[in-house]
Amino acid sequence: MELKKLFNLNEKTALVTGGSQGIGKAISLALAEFGANLIINYRSGKELAEETCREVTNRGVNCHLIASDLSDVNSSKIISEFVTKNKLEVDILILNASVQFRKSWDQVTPEEFETQINTNLRASLFLIQEFYPQMQKKQWGRIVTIGSVQQIRPHQQMIAYAASKVAQVSMVKSLAPQFGPSGVTINNLAPGAILTGRNVEVLKDDGYKKSVEARIPLGFIGEPVDCAATALLLCSDAGRYITGQDLYVDGGMGLNF
Repeated sequence: MELKKLFNLNEKTALVTGGSQGIGKAISLALAEFGANLIINYRSGKELAEETCREVTNRGVNCHLIASDLSDVNSSKIISEFVTKNKLEVDILILNASVQFRKSWDQVTPEEFETQINTNLRASLFLIQEFYPQMQKKQWGRIVTIGSVQQIRPHQQMIAYAASKVAQVSMVKSLAPQFGPSGVTINNLAPGAILTGRNVEVLKDDGYKKSVEARIPLGFIGEPVDCAATALLLCSDAGRYITGQDLYVDGGMGLNF
């Protein structure tokens, strides 16, 4: 088979959490470009979500939007019911949505801790519980969690966020051997410093930006498309022999140098 055909996602449907902007949007557009239909979950910002949906459909595929706050304990059920109601099936699950609060470890409130753990970790597990059975039945599926370079280089002002990402990797490694016999892969994609809306303000500080770049062997801040290209590999038959892995898209930031 020609290598390019291994990236073909025609007749596949991908659910992307936090898929309306940033890395999630870039992944949504990449999957759409290669033929996948999209279900985009977002928490707020309906106009942004609708614009992303238009960009997806301009690539010749279908797109559905579902608003749901993943910090809510019922979010996975709400999304699952939406999928069922619209007679859809999820072949690819991208667990991208996350929440982070920048503050000292001793200033983190119970509410902030709970929001981060619920969104970044708990929702991932329960969404997998909802959609893995569909993949198992088809004997084909792709699950990608979006982690962070903070798994190995935790930011001092994001203790709960970094911890949630480490826990997510443990979940991936636990599930990979259980899902493998069903033809379902599960991997973690860990971005480094990526220019997204979340980071625009802090990176406006030229001194801070230079200090970040100094810790990156490639010497520059990445863009969402850098993560999207790797996600495309993991979500297609080109990545069929990759599972249980923690792949860093960080310009080498996670290295000790």
